[in-house]
Amino acid sequence: MSEPTGPLTGFRILDLTTVLFGPFGTQTLGDWGAEVIKVEGITGDPWRNAGTFRNRGMSGQFMAANRNKRSIGIDLKSEAGKEVLRRLIPTADALVSNIRPAGLARLGFSYEACRALNPRLVYASATGFGQDGPWAARPAFDEIIQAASGFASAMGTDDEPAFVPSLIGDKLCGMALTGAVTAALLHRERTGEGQMVEVPMLETLAAFNSIEMFGGLAFVPPLGPTGYKRMKARKPVRTKDGWLTMLPYSADNWCAFFEAVGRPECIEEFKVRDPVARARNIDRIYDRMREIAPSRTTAEWEELLLAIDVPHTAFAKLTEIAEQPHLKAVGMFPELDHPTEGKIMQARPPARFSESPAAIRRLPPRLGEHTRELLREAGYDEAGIEALVTAKAVVSE
Repeated sequence: MSEPTGPLTGFRILDLTTVLFGPFGTQTLGDWGAEVIKVEGITGDPWRNAGTFRNRGMSGQFMAANRNKRSIGIDLKSEAGKEVLRRLIPTADALVSNIRPAGLARLGFSYEACRALNPRLVYASATGFGQDGPWAARPAFDEIIQAASGFASAMGTDDEPAFVPSLIGDKLCGMALTGAVTAALLHRERTGEGQMVEVPMLETLAAFNSIEMFGGLAFVPPLGPTGYKRMKARKPVRTKDGWLTMLPYSADNWCAFFEAVGRPECIEEFKVRDPVARARNIDRIYDRMREIAPSRTTAEWEELLLAIDVPHTAFAKLTEIAEQPHLKAVGMFPELDHPTEGKIMQARPPARFSESPAAIRRLPPRLGEHTRELLREAGYDEAGIEALVTAKAVVSE
């Protein structure tokens, strides 16, 4: 393990989250320097066995969201296990959980109970639905949130919704969780006050989706239909030998594009200099682009579009993403040697800090890998640790 250097160095996070929403958010806190303690149940985070793995409990999906953490396995239904967490809470700056608040309260770890143990604690609740609405007690998964937020409708249509083939709700909300916890820690540093923070998935994704997809609904009464027409019109463009996305965006871009391809008449036909008229004609403009595209190879298009400064790129195959020229040049996907899982590939922390660099300091942990060392740090002697292990109040390797 290398020493932390990120901007959150010195902060300790108790991570009681599972699957993706919470772990992705807390991993970023760890990437930014925080010490993250992953508090898992006796059987571990269910995400450990989701997807492909060399060894059970260490799937690629789990490892992608759980680096820069130490793992302790605790049976929070046992009194001895609860006492372990009660000892850890006063040492932490934040506790992050995606256990439904009512369930966490039944275990004895409501916000009020945790605040009594640590008044400066930031207590973050990563929920499916806000706790003051009628759906507060419902369970939530990515598909549920995509459906309920209108995201699936935007992806498809009102009559035939479609899911984004990615856990977009979990990951976006994980980013929101990172920001919310960091903001609450900043408030605590300024005022000394801990507080409860809630990041609900439905509200977060609905707000995210509303920015461009509200369309005419942004006005009261509505001035037009929902959606952003250009989003529906855009599609990959087939070239002579492959696929390309080309995105003339400004008036200058469109004029340069149609001049370069020998179709200057399209500038007036589609009124591309006027952004309002161009938006009305966007379906026709994109249809014309797709008619023209097969006249050149992908490489020829890239050379032309680069010369006239029109945004574009060829499509990267997911199987070859680590070799995408820009990502390869910036070392986006380093190969790492894990002590039990062999060589793995991870996305490095994308945010760059000039004075306090983020880093991968700890590789993803095995269940209970750090139980004993964390118990020692919490003040347990060796006899006490063995008693907890024997009683199965904790899981240790």
